[in-house]
Amino acid sequence: MAQTAMRGQPPRIFLTGASSGIGAALARHYAARGARLGLVARRRAALEELAADLPGTHHVYDVDVGDAAAVAAAGSDFIARAGLPDIVIANAGISVGTLTAEAADLPVFRRVLETNVLGMVHTFAPFVAPLAAAGRGTLAGIASVAGIRGLPGAGAYCASKAATISYLESLRVELRASGVKVVTIAPGYIDTPMTRVNAYPMPFLMAADAAARRMARVIERGSSYTVLPWQMAVVARVLRAMPNPLFDVLFMRAGRKSRGSLR
Repeated sequence: MAQTAMRGQPPRIFLTGASSGIGAALARHYAARGARLGLVARRRAALEELAADLPGTHHVYDVDVGDAAAVAAAGSDFIARAGLPDIVIANAGISVGTLTAEAADLPVFRRVLETNVLGMVHTFAPFVAPLAAAGRGTLAGIASVAGIRGLPGAGAYCASKAATISYLESLRVELRASGVKVVTIAPGYIDTPMTRVNAYPMPFLMAADAAARRMARVIERGSSYTVLPWQMAVVARVLRAMPNPLFDVLFMRAGRKSRGSLR
């Protein structure tokens, strides 16, 4: 955002998963600071309601990030209307409990992985080449501490977030010499509609607006990898170093997210 401000233009930000939760909080944060936003989500009514409440000029795209062609078209339209974005935030994601033994959960596994992993790839794909050619910009991916260790009953979600962490690392190294920064943010529990259905304790729960402010600071700094909040970062380091036998005993009876279908 600093580079854009020096040019006297409002920063341009393309944001997926913008209709609620972390995405809506990020939209409110950036719009209050003069950003021009491309707001992407599946629910057009929710996007239009959000855009109407935000100061400034914004563009609404009701597309599914699992549809590569639709996301590419939205990206091209945003570039044509607003210019090349300064920041692209791949935030769209879904979470639901899954069990491999349940045949009904197999399409849910597919949907979670397509949205959380391929959706991030689809979000960045239209912008990588033009940003690299311009020698600037930031690609920020919202992962999760759930990608650090596999949790029972959350195989699809944990696998998807582990994949996004590795994907973002690969992309960061690929683009290191281009001037384009790649930022990985792994939040812990954030108070959103996605987490409010959890029937188990959520330590260090953060309000969405507070999380958005911290994420924006991380993105501004161009930090390569950050876990939020700092308390969860400590927990993440402990979990990563924990021997498998101890981890298994401690987490085999951990609280589980409810199973369900996805529309």
